[in-house]
Amino acid sequence: MSSIARFLTRRRGGRAWHFTDVLAWVWLLTGLVLMFGPVLWLGLSSFKTRAALTEFPPTLLPYETRMVDVEGFDEPLPLYRVTTEDGQKHRMVQVRRIGAVAQMADPDAPDEIVRVPLDAREPVRDLHLATENYSEPFERLDFLRYFYNSVFVTVVATVITLIVNSMAAFALAKYEFKGRTAVLGIILVTLMVPLSVIIIPLFSVINGLNLFNSLWGVILPTVATPTGVFLLRQYMLTIPDELLEAARMDHASEWRIYWRIVLPLAMPALAVLAIFSVMWRWNDFLWPLIVLSDRELYTIQVGLNSFQGQLNVQWHYVLAMTVVSLLPVVAIFAFLQRFITSGIASTGIK
Repeated sequence: MSSIARFLTRRRGGRAWHFTDVLAWVWLLTGLVLMFGPVLWLGLSSFKTRAALTEFPPTLLPYETRMVDVEGFDEPLPLYRVTTEDGQKHRMVQVRRIGAVAQMADPDAPDEIVRVPLDAREPVRDLHLATENYSEPFERLDFLRYFYNSVFVTVVATVITLIVNSMAAFALAKYEFKGRTAVLGIILVTLMVPLSVIIIPLFSVINGLNLFNSLWGVILPTVATPTGVFLLRQYMLTIPDELLEAARMDHASEWRIYWRIVLPLAMPALAVLAIFSVMWRWNDFLWPLIVLSDRELYTIQVGLNSFQGQLNVQWHYVLAMTVVSLLPVVAIFAFLQRFITSGIASTGIK
């Protein structure tokens, strides 16, 4: 910890502050706020109640107005600090609100109703974590099923993507055949074709194969990715051909060379592609929305969309389940992040 502290506090000018030190700190702190500020706001807001999310001005921490049981009222009433004309502050409960005026009463004398302008009161708030934002979607809204569907689609699609793309990359990197460059060029050209252009013919193919309203209809059209083929091919070019020739001299089959030699050596690039594939499949919204019509087949992103009605959006559920949807991607990234630098750097080496 002491070495980290010395690294963070060291200055170019020695003991005195140099202007470049100030610029560096401003730049780093600005980047930190821009990158992690929205994430922090999302995490804290996911614990706010529905009423707290609609308050203006908004607060960073999840506060909730304190509710007080008052004699003569069936429901608890919100507690406020009211500033009177003489500058004194009193604790009063709000009975009802009419326009720009609130009808307030002393909790100990609820029969005496006082009319108070809205700007003369301040709510008494306590820090409150609305954990029901996380529990209720799993208990009442079948969100656990959406989570399982996304896990199934992501895992199966990622495994098939790694196998299919690595086979194509192995052929393009280590086999000499006529038209190899043209095939690679065609694969790269497809990078410039957006999904919206091919979505109608792709839907026709899926419908013709009876994969409509099926999780396999979500998985299969996305397993062959030009990005994955190019990334793995560039990495496999760095594997010495002499190693493969030695294996052939020992009578190893092409499948054995691919499975026992090429794939283990290409593990860093495969880890990078796995991270990309997990993010693509987990965050995919448009294609599952088109293919899936039964509610029990929804993925987590389509399930989040179901919280939005025509006149009402359940933001407290949306924010909480968005945090839940981020956790698997963060876990996968943290587990495979050590391969990212070496994998991406090696894919450009020839």
